[in-house]
Amino acid sequence: MFQTRPLIAVLDDEPQFCKALGRLLKTYGFEVVTFALGAELLAACASRLPNCLLLDLHMPDINGFEVLERLAAQHLRVPVVVITGHDQPGNAERVRALGALDYLLKPLNESQLLAAIGKVIQTV
Repeated sequence: MFQTRPLIAVLDDEPQFCKALGRLLKTYGFEVVTFALGAELLAACASRLPNCLLLDLHMPDINGFEVLERLAAQHLRVPVVVITGHDQPGNAERVRALGALDYLLKPLNESQLLAAIGKVIQTV
């Protein structure tokens, strides 16, 4: 039987971070698509939902909180791991209340990242 590789979407406005993360995840057998803008991600979700979304909170157009709100408003069930380099008190609780399944800080620890992806893919 034909099996597709899990699709990981990365939404982050740092091109070098997206490139490096995409390369890393591909070595573990994931299909990876990256987005620099929240609007691009939301448009893409209309045709194919990722198995996991790695979501940066601080974006130039639509921030990560708004992406979570819009996914919920559109009834799009996407397992989300929030990644941020700008941790602030209450952010982890707020994103979890909006549906995120995990919250990681940059710089990312490879084993923690892979464990978080594995955990959220298992919940689908």
